[in-house]
Amino acid sequence: MELDPEDEDEKQESHFHIAVSCIAQSLKSHIINRSNDEIAICFFNTREKKNLQDLNGVYVFNVPQRECIDRPTARLIKDFDLIEESFIKDIGSQNGIVSDSRENSLYSALWVAQALLRKGSSKTADKRIFLFTNEDDPFGSMRISVKEDMTRTTLQRAKDAQDLGISIELLPLSHPDKQFDISLFYKDLIGLNGDELTEFMPSVGQKLEDMKDQLKKRVLAKRIAKRITFMICDGVSIELNGYALLRPATPGTITWLDSTTNLPIKVERSYVCADTGAIMQEPIQRIQPYMNRDVMFTAAELSELKKISTGHLRLLGFKPLSCLKDYHNMKPSTFLYPSDKEVIGSTRAFIALHRSMIQLGRFAVAFYGGTTPPRLVALVAQDEIESDGGQVEPPGMNMIYLPYANDIRDIEELHSKPGVAAPRASEDQLKKASALMRRLELKDFSVCQFANPALQRHYAMLQAIALDEDQLGETRDETLPDEGGMNRPGVVKAVEEFKESIYGDDSEEESDSGAKEKSRKRKAADAGDYDFVELAKTGKLKDLTVVELKTYLTANNLPLSGKKDALINRILAHVSK
Repeated sequence: MELDPEDEDEKQESHFHIAVSCIAQSLKSHIINRSNDEIAICFFNTREKKNLQDLNGVYVFNVPQRECIDRPTARLIKDFDLIEESFIKDIGSQNGIVSDSRENSLYSALWVAQALLRKGSSKTADKRIFLFTNEDDPFGSMRISVKEDMTRTTLQRAKDAQDLGISIELLPLSHPDKQFDISLFYKDLIGLNGDELTEFMPSVGQKLEDMKDQLKKRVLAKRIAKRITFMICDGVSIELNGYALLRPATPGTITWLDSTTNLPIKVERSYVCADTGAIMQEPIQRIQPYMNRDVMFTAAELSELKKISTGHLRLLGFKPLSCLKDYHNMKPSTFLYPSDKEVIGSTRAFIALHRSMIQLGRFAVAFYGGTTPPRLVALVAQDEIESDGGQVEPPGMNMIYLPYANDIRDIEELHSKPGVAAPRASEDQLKKASALMRRLELKDFSVCQFANPALQRHYAMLQAIALDEDQLGETRDETLPDEGGMNRPGVVKAVEEFKESIYGDDSEEESDSGAKEKSRKRKAADAGDYDFVELAKTGKLKDLTVVELKTYLTANNLPLSGKKDALINRILAHVSK
């Protein structure tokens, strides 16, 4: 990409600044999102050259003592943040591809990028080239014959890279007075046609914004969480792979580093014999006392004892989907997909079972046990969902862990007194509550729309420490209530109608007095477990714990500071009044 001479004095608005900002923010997010990815930064159409192929017009940016394609590091980010200040002096830019020259910097850049990606340590990873440019016709100023020749060779170089499994993604930057025309050259380079041409440019702006405002989160690879043998009946079984669809997002574990080398410390543990002081070589055995004897078990024997079933998953039968309720889903489900690695024909049998369950509207009930606690599970067939952008949901089965009988509690049993009927809402109250919920309902809600503010602040602190930043980046708390939305006339009216249906015309007075009465009763109940007057007379306050003493102090608005003796003296003084 070339610097726009008109924008050099206003770097905040230049195309070069936009590209550098996107790359810098992407690097900062990559350290947390995909720390194992390898990245290289390559400038083309430059005055200076720096690449292993010694091609003109291509400069590969890296830091000393590190490879050109490497994992993102704090040092790389800190040096790249200063690239705008040193670019013109150390690297420089040319005014496009010169018509009298046969040098093709775009062709050279694709060649260098392809060589860098082939050099990467991971041979099975996805390989992508992100191409930033503000020139929609790189060979427009050349003679027809030269332009055709350079266009042909550049497109062939791009095709060669794509044949090697390298995808090319274009991020065009338009001029204020001219829209980037992708049809002049780049549509053939990235392979766009038909409706894709009209949909491409509107999506580019969002892609650039996403690169600048990437959410800091760990991206976990879709790996097989468990391998399960699904036993249909005696002698018939199929092999399944289990995938974890949902995992909790938590801060990374602490890694202890050596103070001199700054390398991770490897922790090793050895068992030493208490009698001889020798290091134990054999596995430690477990002991269980039984009838004045110590019965010894090995780890393998204990593992065998814990096994409930020989098969991981055994089919019990089928039920209509209407029998499966939302509240039966007690924990994140496991997604099941067939595999022919060990049992040939598993995929074919799974597809037949999957299609029948969808057509008949049934789910399978199975017993799941092994080394894990035994459970009944529901296998719900999921059909494939596709959209214009590709596959949204894959076909397979969701294994839902069904609850035990005592896992489900009756709400009336929990919130009503024995022998007293639980209060029930009237039809009008139910109607007003439903109207309120409809007003407050979020359209197209997804848990992915809201980030964990504590986790985002944790990542911001790590970034500030690693990059020696003076200030923490601003962290938006998206979990706070939408005050503007709550103040909409329709929402306010629905809230008022609901309050009126519960408290009547004097809803404000009722709610305030009710809150005070509940607070007074709660304090009295907290302090009412003991007769503090009697305990003070008999001198048994010292038998109570500090927490129990503070319940009386809290209920009577007395200070809570001091040790236990001070708390007792304060209670005695209050009781004697």
